[in-house]
Amino acid sequence: MMNALPVLIVVWAVVTGLFLALLAYNATITRYEENQLFLDDASASANEQQQQSSILRKVNKVLPMLRVLGGTSAILTILIIAIYTWDCWQKLQS
Repeated sequence: MMNALPVLIVVWAVVTGLFLALLAYNATITRYEENQLFLDDASASANEQQQQSSILRKVNKVLPMLRVLGGTSAILTILIIAIYTWDCWQKLQS
């Protein structure tokens, strides 16, 4: 079981790195997002509304990948800790 630990750590590092990169990308996208309610259809507000809709589309596209990578990273973290703890317990017993 301990032979799989280095491989799991490498996989965890890749998944967590991708997760952090997507979090950074999401933060740069939402930096210019504003909480506005557009009540009229004037050309000035139509342009702002289009920009906000574009930001929202990008965020909604990234959100499922963020959830999957975050969950996978959490599961791998728990698995690595469990394997390490199990191995330490086995060594203490012998």
